[in-house]
Amino acid sequence: MRTLIVLAHPDLAASRNNAALAAAARTEPGVTVHDLYAAYPDLRIDVAHEQRLLRAHDRIVLQFPFYWYSAPPLLKAWMDEVLAYGFAYGSSGTALRGKTLRVATTAGGAEHLYRPGGVNRFPVRDLLLPFDATAHLTGMRYAEPFVVHGVRELTDLELAEAGDRYRAVLRGEEVAAAEFRSTGPVPSATLAE
Repeated sequence: MRTLIVLAHPDLAASRNNAALAAAARTEPGVTVHDLYAAYPDLRIDVAHEQRLLRAHDRIVLQFPFYWYSAPPLLKAWMDEVLAYGFAYGSSGTALRGKTLRVATTAGGAEHLYRPGGVNRFPVRDLLLPFDATAHLTGMRYAEPFVVHGVRELTDLELAEAGDRYRAVLRGEEVAAAEFRSTGPVPSATLAE
């Protein structure tokens, strides 16, 4: 199984958490980490190239920091342009059928902030439902999201543990896909790194 990680972080060089997860992923055989912001600094997406990458992989992981309950803008543009009618959906759009889609994201807020009665009202899993709908429309199986909460407060050890869990998920160990929970102090921020 070949896995493509479509990494979308607007400033990966300044990232502690997404950079660490990407570095952990790069150690796994059969995993390609594709950094959209590095590939397209001018924000002009080579659609044909991206579609070839998708065809060449069995599993697709969209990795990004959770910004305002969504993905960074380049990933949204990538989805709009690359997952085109006739390629990803529609009567002749079968290129992604049978593949697996997963989201891997980092949230600045602790898990308890993402629940009914919490600051953000909904679990991150629920806020990611548009990605589930995308998988459904394109004929992909939607795998349990990999969510790392409280990233602003993660210790080095907790970040290393999150990296280990991410590698396990990438190896197909579904049991490791549960949301990673920081045991550190609870941040109040809702944006992630």
